[in-house]
Amino acid sequence: MYKIVCKESLNPTVTKMVIEAPAIAKKAQPGQFIILRVDEEGERIPLTIADYDAAKGTVTIIYQIVGGTTKLLDSKQQGEYISDFVGPLGKPTETEGRKKVAVIGGGVGCAIALPVAKKFHDIGAEVHSVVGFRNKDLVILQNEFEACSDKYIIMSDDGSAGEKGLVTDALKKLIESGEQYDEVIAIGPLIMMKFVCKLTKEYGIKTTVSMNPIMIDGTGMCGGCRLTVGGEVKFACVDGPDFDGHLVDFDEAMERGSMYKDFERHAYEETCNLLNKQVEC
Repeated sequence: MYKIVCKESLNPTVTKMVIEAPAIAKKAQPGQFIILRVDEEGERIPLTIADYDAAKGTVTIIYQIVGGTTKLLDSKQQGEYISDFVGPLGKPTETEGRKKVAVIGGGVGCAIALPVAKKFHDIGAEVHSVVGFRNKDLVILQNEFEACSDKYIIMSDDGSAGEKGLVTDALKKLIESGEQYDEVIAIGPLIMMKFVCKLTKEYGIKTTVSMNPIMIDGTGMCGGCRLTVGGEVKFACVDGPDFDGHLVDFDEAMERGSMYKDFERHAYEETCNLLNKQVEC
């Protein structure tokens, strides 16, 4: 059992939890993930490690409430426990040798982008962070990004936070102003990463993306997290989650990622009904 030592709502649909998991905290690196089960009968879901503290023995996860399991997880309170918390899994983000990077985050993907930006900052690289949200009410982790970024640019669809527009608009402006990056790291919705990669390919800038496909066992045996990268089948849980963005077949990934949207919504509604009945009792 793993204790929830802190719980914080970041916006109406995104929550941060700090979990007591000393063995994982000791080995965790930016870019890696964990797989958890809320209870012994629950499904396994992957969540990226948003932060870790080896001294305190804690791991931070940030999740969006989209399906039944994340809804059930969100019903847990500080001081309660979850059944399983396994990791760290996946390969850490490569940071060595980079002197100047642009870290692009979209929506809840910013929770994954933050530890990457912090790691680059800690090794002395110049970090330009560009983050995008639909509106100001959905902005998360602004202070944390500002603390580890030499430049921090926020974009929003409606202009209510930062500048109006897309992250690609801001990145293109930076590149055309003369900024030269050793690497661009994009983390967020598939459609966002696709167009970031399309832009950087025009300028010949190495680009890494963090992929989060359907995943079950986290060991590469189930095949659920398969992707096509450079014409070859890869498994995000063991070969990634980071990949060369210019080689990823995003159209295939988006098609596979949408297969279970209706199921997720149904599971979410069933969980809501169950939790509501428990409250009534």
